[in-house]
Amino acid sequence: MSGAGEAYDVTEQGRPAGEPVGAPATAELALKPALEAVLMVVDAPATEEHLARVVGRPRRAVASALRELADEYTRQGRGFDLRLVAGGWRFYARAAYADAVEGFVLDGQTARLTQAALETLAVVAYRQPVSRSRVSAVRGVNCDGVMRTLLQRGLVEEAGTEPETGAILYRTTTYFLERLGLRGLDELPELAPFLPEAEAVERDSPEGIPSFEVDDSGDSQTDH
Repeated sequence: MSGAGEAYDVTEQGRPAGEPVGAPATAELALKPALEAVLMVVDAPATEEHLARVVGRPRRAVASALRELADEYTRQGRGFDLRLVAGGWRFYARAAYADAVEGFVLDGQTARLTQAALETLAVVAYRQPVSRSRVSAVRGVNCDGVMRTLLQRGLVEEAGTEPETGAILYRTTTYFLERLGLRGLDELPELAPFLPEAEAVERDSPEGIPSFEVDDSGDSQTDH
């Protein structure tokens, strides 16, 4: 029985509810090897808070160990490195060996985005949150099909609606940051000044946003 005024929810194994399952056992393990083992099986960047819960250690100790591991891999010239990307830590192939990894992963297959998709993704990245019509205005072609592809690949997502028109707005995802190896959008290259404002494009067009004719390629050309 607990003392007066105290109540504990206990699981069938006698462990207080809410306590991390692995904490008691993993707290006895060496910290760095434990972190390496966990990071070997993650499929997305793991936050320091999550890792701290899993290994049963203070976040500060985990953060310090992760940075020490990253420095060790760099000094040793390993083929992989440990990076803080999109708010979490994950192993990545070192950039110097990208060609070898690409040759193994692709092995004659192509998994690259089309030029149209890359252009559309760039506009979303630098103008987000942005509607499809504004992306189309910047590119000069209808981008509905390309946007569907980017949504399916998890590179962009819906971000509410535009107050004036009710149009759906889009932004890039955490997966986008992960694929580009960025910690946040503030690490994007300074290219925004070279992209025309959608409002300026619309203003220069006598019909506002141009009309479109869909062709067989899924990307459309403007009517002239």
